[in-house]
Amino acid sequence: MLFQYFLIVVLFLAATIYVGRIFWGAFFSPSTTGCAKGCGGACGTIDVDRLQRTIEAAAQKAGPALNK
Repeated sequence: MLFQYFLIVVLFLAATIYVGRIFWGAFFSPSTTGCAKGCGGACGTIDVDRLQRTIEAAAQKAGPALNK
């Protein structure tokens, strides 16, 4: 019975350390660029102005369809 409690504590501590490292890397790592996903992708290079123009163009095209 004591072994089972010990095993549960060890697994809990391992899970806590794992989640803590993910949390630390997502929010406090100085080498992380872009978004908090940590994929290193193009999140930091998103052209916000182009995205806004695309959204506005789609809204104008969908405008008459939404008013039916």
